[in-house]
Amino acid sequence: MRRYLAVGLDAYLCLLAVGLLVRSCLDADGAGHAVALLIVHLIALSFANQVLLTMAVRASAGKLIMGVRVIRLPDAGRPGFRRLVLRWLYGLLWLPRQPWRRLRGPAAPSPAERPPGRPAEAHEDLAGVRQVRRSDLRHYRATVEGRTGRACSSASRG
Repeated sequence: MRRYLAVGLDAYLCLLAVGLLVRSCLDADGAGHAVALLIVHLIALSFANQVLLTMAVRASAGKLIMGVRVIRLPDAGRPGFRRLVLRWLYGLLWLPRQPWRRLRGPAAPSPAERPPGRPAEAHEDLAGVRQVRRSDLRHYRATVEGRTGRACSSASRG
């Protein structure tokens, strides 16, 4: 549920910011110019939020508010620029079409019928990153560091 609220917050904040930026252009230049400006600003702000901010702090604005972090699989590290760009493009181009496809098409395929390259789970995407709660990430790191510390101390005893 946190992930969906984070996505909603990201969309709301992006539309609010772009709406405030484009508002001044509506009166002077006409509707066509304003629509083009709106689309360019939406794409630029979405990229900055989903890729650049996520590279810097491991979360977009909405995810920061909801306490969700983005990690690289399988080692829970910081995702790189390329993975984040792929994830952003996936979200921008493929995800918005899904409600329409589900309304028009048959029921969702079973895991055995899923085409290769499609996500195996709802919280995993094609770029090999996953969204997790910040507290879960802290517990995971503490567990991994605890195992590493025990392994090092037992190796020094033996």
